[in-house]
Amino acid sequence: MMNTLREKSILYGPALLSGALVALAFPAYDFYLLAWIGFVPLLLSLGTRTRKEAFLTGYVFGITYFFGTLYWIYHSINVYGGVPFLASVAVVFLLCLYLGLYPAVFSLVYLSVVRETKLPSLLIAPLGWVVLEYVRSYALTGFPWASIGYSQYRFLHMVQIADITGIYGISFLVLAVNGAVVDIVLIRRRLREMPLYPVGITAVGLLAVALAVIGSFGYGAWRLGQERPGATFQAAVIQGSIDQDKKWEPAFQKEVLDVYYNLSQKAAREYGSRLIVWPETAIPFLFNEDTARSEKLTEMQKSLDAYLLFGSVMLREKTKDKTLMTNSALLLDPHGKLVYKYDKIHLVPFGEYVPLKSILFFVDKMVAGIGDYVPGDSYLRGGTDFGSFGTLICYEIVFPGLVRKFFVKGGDFMVTITNDAWFGRTIGPYQHFSMAVFRAIENRKPVIRAANTGISGYIDSNGRIQATTDLFSRQILPGRVKTDSTMTFYTKYGDIFSYLCIVGLIIIILNIKIRR
Repeated sequence: MMNTLREKSILYGPALLSGALVALAFPAYDFYLLAWIGFVPLLLSLGTRTRKEAFLTGYVFGITYFFGTLYWIYHSINVYGGVPFLASVAVVFLLCLYLGLYPAVFSLVYLSVVRETKLPSLLIAPLGWVVLEYVRSYALTGFPWASIGYSQYRFLHMVQIADITGIYGISFLVLAVNGAVVDIVLIRRRLREMPLYPVGITAVGLLAVALAVIGSFGYGAWRLGQERPGATFQAAVIQGSIDQDKKWEPAFQKEVLDVYYNLSQKAAREYGSRLIVWPETAIPFLFNEDTARSEKLTEMQKSLDAYLLFGSVMLREKTKDKTLMTNSALLLDPHGKLVYKYDKIHLVPFGEYVPLKSILFFVDKMVAGIGDYVPGDSYLRGGTDFGSFGTLICYEIVFPGLVRKFFVKGGDFMVTITNDAWFGRTIGPYQHFSMAVFRAIENRKPVIRAANTGISGYIDSNGRIQATTDLFSRQILPGRVKTDSTMTFYTKYGDIFSYLCIVGLIIIILNIKIRR
């Protein structure tokens, strides 16, 4: 028994250690430098594994890494889904069992390529990881949460290259450094086992990684010190901090509206705000369907002398058999006229809709509503006197490919509205906020973020976090926003870097098969 435990700890201990180190690099722990060495124990251990053991080792790492970063999802399932605590934790664990397959496949591919070629780890590790991270971002509607690059949102000098490579370039760089450390540690063993091992390839690779790190840091210093033209305007985010279980109760509708009305009037009066932003589904009624409340909102808007952007559930279609709704963002101009409407495109699985509903007929969505939510299909920008903007609703901000589509024909700033009350006082809101930093950098657009219970805030087009709110505080957050009309390489061309990684890995694998 003791021997078995000792064997298992030797086999899976490095994977557990790596998973814990990498998880600690993410918000709200924020030990982001750990990511640059966190994969080393895992990669070192894979060299002595069979293919089956490599897969299982990567699986253990993946489950540890994802459960450490995503455990907070249980809160939504438990509190708002009505699922018992242990069952909600089990659901999260099942999600991690799925997500853990990606690091498991990565570990198998890494071992196979290391054994079949003389290529260094500093190339194999980042190629394999980025390819599978990219696939995870799109497979089964996509779940890019906890991509390694997101752990570096505070390392601004190093992540400015995201306006060229996207978030995946940061993940590549982190894995390349981990691979370089592994190559340095293993070089003597490789020479002992293979006297003719081509050290020159590893040396060139180490030099390339060093130059990439130095170059990224230098590029970051240039971008952070750059003054780009743009207009400045005064904005205000209204964080209503409305309890999720009260929001749609008829008895509390007036109270909810009064909170937003009073705070908005104060924002206009005391800060001279030209744009006031309310969170996702801020109003507890169907705009334009509830005529009395819609007119009251419009009358209030006219007194602000400011644009008002707010989230609302909208009725798309109603028949005897079905009621279809959209999760939308609406913009009223200073005269109370509706000038912009955007319908959320990427809905949250099991939150706003149930995938494979004919099979999962016994499962219901968690978001309140009298019908089914349907996605929008247009990447519309809103227009103001001080610039145009794209609106990302909640979950959409985590998808870089989706966000860039709002700005391929221009744009000046970005707004994201959300309701993170679902996450409670967990690390979820901190992780969600951190991802907006990369959308700002990738597209060089300042971000205004309005969250019902926090974290609301402002991020400039270099990814600097300028102001934030606390969780569950009812407040006005004023901010000066400088627009940026820069068209980045990433905005124009998207994930070309990821495609190159996919092509590179395919070429390596095909070469191995041909040589066999």
